[in-house]
Amino acid sequence: MKSGRPSRWSKRGLIDGIRWRIRTGSPWRDIPSVYGPWQTVCGLFRRWPA
Repeated sequence: MKSGRPSRWSKRGLIDGIRWRIRTGSPWRDIPSVYGPWQTVCGLFRRWPA
């Protein structure tokens, strides 16, 4: 079981934000706020290859 603070944003919403950004080709800062903060979405995308 995970310990610590629960996530404020769902992984599904963050992934949808990544998909939106790839589909539109827009900059990270233009991701709509419904997907979460752009810094969080970008951070998840950058951590995937690791």
